[in-house]
Amino acid sequence: MIIAVDGMGGDNAPSAVVEACTKAVNEFDVNIIITGPEDLIKSELEKYVYDKNKIQIENATEIISPNEHPVTAIRKKKDSSLTKALNLVKDNKAQGIISAGSTGALMAGATFIIGRIKGIDRIALAPIMPGKNASFMIVDAGANVDCKPQYLLQFALMGKIYFENILKVKKPSIGLVNIGEEEEKGNDLTKKTYKLLKESDFNFVGNVEPREVSNGDVNILVCDGFVGNTILKMYEGVALNVFKMLKNEIMASTRGKLAGLLLKPILKKFVKKFDYAEIGGSAFLGTKGIVIKAHGSSNAKAFKNAIRQTIECYEAGITDNIATELLKINEIIKVSENIE
Repeated sequence: MIIAVDGMGGDNAPSAVVEACTKAVNEFDVNIIITGPEDLIKSELEKYVYDKNKIQIENATEIISPNEHPVTAIRKKKDSSLTKALNLVKDNKAQGIISAGSTGALMAGATFIIGRIKGIDRIALAPIMPGKNASFMIVDAGANVDCKPQYLLQFALMGKIYFENILKVKKPSIGLVNIGEEEEKGNDLTKKTYKLLKESDFNFVGNVEPREVSNGDVNILVCDGFVGNTILKMYEGVALNVFKMLKNEIMASTRGKLAGLLLKPILKKFVKKFDYAEIGGSAFLGTKGIVIKAHGSSNAKAFKNAIRQTIECYEAGITDNIATELLKINEIIKVSENIE
């Protein structure tokens, strides 16, 4: 497999990105093309020992920053590290792309340069989140603010395929994020989506209220991007504040500090559950190639795990499986549209 890596995306680029790539080619059966200023990338590579045949450099003179308009940046900056990486996938010179740069620009490029799988209406951002009882997926987590019921049905399908093939969970449970558990609750979108999910052969468990999200009892949580992104950011914010509050309480007294020493192994294990570096990145599902969005502040460990995640998606045939399984739910969508 060949992976195109945006060498200039993220807070710690290119150092962390290059370090991760050298470690990845030493550990995994993969070839990597790093896009970015050739001299800069080359100087970073010289710091490491790795198989020189497995890493290439694609020179790129421009960088897309997070504060630029995503679509405009992709269209105007043809020589950016991100655009060059996207085109490598489009031209079948690479089977997947990873970037820790602008989420919006990566989404725009995944849509307009790589393209969607035939029959997929919208690509979706699908991060894996840590839960009390198990990890869970939110899909969509921000790629599509305005959605139709059939989009959410497709999100559920793509999440199901990811869980079955990558996380090895048979018949993963699927829930619809809503303001109440009852079928009649919610707005027009959730009511119509509920009916579609109920008619599918998915392991649909009904509506899931926001307070139940963090339990992790439901594998895949389906929602529009506005709701999903709100959950994601609220979840991250609460987790950070809980850690800070706990640390402040421990450090506030001698007794607390002593208790902290005794609890240190437990606290380290607890913090590890919330460490995004362990997961790697979030997949954009529904694209013709594998697209992984690494966290903006990814260190070398996180980025290496994003590379591993990309390889797993490719080897599991995620893209082909989505295209095949999509045919099975098209009939449900057609019947629903005829009724309306």
